[in-house]
Amino acid sequence: MTPGLREPLWPSRIPLCYLTLAFLLCGLMPSRLFPGGGGEIERVSGVQAEIGTENPEVEQPGAAVAMTATAPPRNVAVDAYRGLVMLLMMGEVLSFPKVAQAFPQSLFWRILSFNQSHVQWAGMSLHDTIQPGFTFLVGVALPYSIHSRTSKGQSFRRQLAHTIWRSLVLIFLGIFLRSTASNQTNFTFEDTLTQIGLGYTFAFLLAHSRPRWQWTALGAILFGYWLAWALYPAPGLNFNWQAAGVPSNWPHNFTGFASHWNKNSNLGQAFDVWFLNLLPRASRFAYNAGGYLTLSFIPTLGTMLLGLRAGEWFRSAAPRIPLKRFVIAGLLLAAAGVLLHFTGVCPIVKRIWTPGWTLFSGGVCFFFLAAFSWVIDVKGYRRWAFPLVVVGMNSIAAYLIAELWREFIVQSLHIHLGYAVFRVFGAGLEPLMVGIVVMLIYWGILYWMYRKRLFLRI
Repeated sequence: MTPGLREPLWPSRIPLCYLTLAFLLCGLMPSRLFPGGGGEIERVSGVQAEIGTENPEVEQPGAAVAMTATAPPRNVAVDAYRGLVMLLMMGEVLSFPKVAQAFPQSLFWRILSFNQSHVQWAGMSLHDTIQPGFTFLVGVALPYSIHSRTSKGQSFRRQLAHTIWRSLVLIFLGIFLRSTASNQTNFTFEDTLTQIGLGYTFAFLLAHSRPRWQWTALGAILFGYWLAWALYPAPGLNFNWQAAGVPSNWPHNFTGFASHWNKNSNLGQAFDVWFLNLLPRASRFAYNAGGYLTLSFIPTLGTMLLGLRAGEWFRSAAPRIPLKRFVIAGLLLAAAGVLLHFTGVCPIVKRIWTPGWTLFSGGVCFFFLAAFSWVIDVKGYRRWAFPLVVVGMNSIAAYLIAELWREFIVQSLHIHLGYAVFRVFGAGLEPLMVGIVVMLIYWGILYWMYRKRLFLRI
């Protein structure tokens, strides 16, 4: 989301209308649950309302239904992890970078600012863990979804048709979100939802294969993608960096073999210059300012496959928690990514989702999953996770609210409360105060939906 406010265009662009349209597209379905036993979180066992991120324990039926207290319990650790991912995304409204600019000598605000921004090219910040976390959790849910639908008698053909439908909706929902500030459809495919949608059907098909073939597919995807980039010519001394939207003295470019993964001078950039210009555009596509690419969906599929393995480990080990496997997998993947990066074989770059990034970020996702599982499932500390679960159970709604309602809410606060109330701690902290109120409103909406058992789903 672009920080700051755009000039409102009434009535041609109304965020409420956008969200309503998105809700209708996804099919907002209410589900009423009868109270069950145990604490509040344990009772949250109804229809999961995600796009591609179903509850690992309870699969959604084809329509909203009443669930009895005998429904299997939710995987609270997965919900909480998903909730953290979404809160990090929604938390952009807290505007830490703006606050850091107001306090340039403060190390505290510089650290917060760094971790609420994407790194320029190589490396990782906390903000960079959002997309891999969301994608990884899609994979975690997949084996449970397939098992549940199969146990209900759904044929493979019916499941495949539903999967293809879900993939298409994800793709077009991502395009829709990227077009809200455009005068025409903005055909671009780097949005998180679009990237997941492009690979989701392939993940579903691979979920029906044996583990060794899943690992083989993961290796083939990452090696094949790496090889294609390695064989594509690296930018030479006379490369026109200005035409690619990159300063010639940009300090983040690599040298040597790693230069195959430099910004806007790579195989993915060449593909987009060809592919995106086949689609209707207001002007010819030359480059993505952030360096993001359509082809990143290929290694992103690798992230989903890592989540798929985690989900199958969850299922096969139940009721035990395969904590040791999660930690070992995290260590091996992170170490492999670091090794590839520092040897110059394949750098860790999130913006182009290099194979090195797939491995390293996959390891980080396993660490997050292990931490949440240890605290919630092993140690039994669950009550603290409730605010995260409220968000994690409705992650697509959270995603759309943050994408489409931010400006509307901020403008409404300024219209009705003015500006002075948010400067009570000084002008430097004004963006933070606005952001805190907006975050509370976000969470309040999602809590209301949680209480009403309203979940966004396809």
